[in-house]
Amino acid sequence: MALMDKLIFLKLSTILGKMFLVGLTGGIASGKSTVVTLLQELGCAIIDADVIARQVVQPYFQAYRRIVHSFGPEILLESGEINREALGNIIFSQPEKRQLLNSITHPEIQKEMLKQILKYFVLGYRYVILDIPLLFESKMLTRFMKHTVVVYCDPQVQLSRLMHRNGLTQTEAEVRIFAQMPLAQKIKLADHIIDNSGDTEATKKQVLKLHAELENSLEFLMMRLLAIAATVGVGGLMYLLVQQLVR
Repeated sequence: MALMDKLIFLKLSTILGKMFLVGLTGGIASGKSTVVTLLQELGCAIIDADVIARQVVQPYFQAYRRIVHSFGPEILLESGEINREALGNIIFSQPEKRQLLNSITHPEIQKEMLKQILKYFVLGYRYVILDIPLLFESKMLTRFMKHTVVVYCDPQVQLSRLMHRNGLTQTEAEVRIFAQMPLAQKIKLADHIIDNSGDTEATKKQVLKLHAELENSLEFLMMRLLAIAATVGVGGLMYLLVQQLVR
């Protein structure tokens, strides 16, 4: 494990004594953004890895310089910013280039995510939802997730949505879909599945059910008790519990 990953692991381990994380993922054009919008309307704390990924490749970030060095100035716009479409065409057709880009951006993304987790921790949230498209592919963060959620849709629906949304041919859309881990495989790894193949109302019902389960969960309390036990010992924990009961 790299030094930066170790530091992130230690900081997250400390924070997670008092809150838990929920990993949300899906596939391209599976409708994850729709689910995120519904969760935001319900007041959930959400950290969007895609938004952070766009931030860390701005010219004032270290990742920007490494990307330009690795991929060349031809991926830049006239403004000096990275041409995401040009870079996307490269990494979707060349797996080794995609791995290189991930090795540059992932550590920076993780650092920014940690900052936001700290913010929600200070604000007293019981849990935070991390919107991470490559949650299962990257593997590094899955160890911290108490729950994982996959937004799924039928493969034909996914293909049709992507072609319509991005103005792609069927072949172009299939290349992008096949570049990712299949949704069928992600389903096997997830704790919860939201089927977004139908209309928005059907998806909303599933989101409301998931939200209720997370809100009613006492797992954050168990994690706090474990954190206290690790600090004061089992005997000290029992004393604290008794004191609370007799008040």
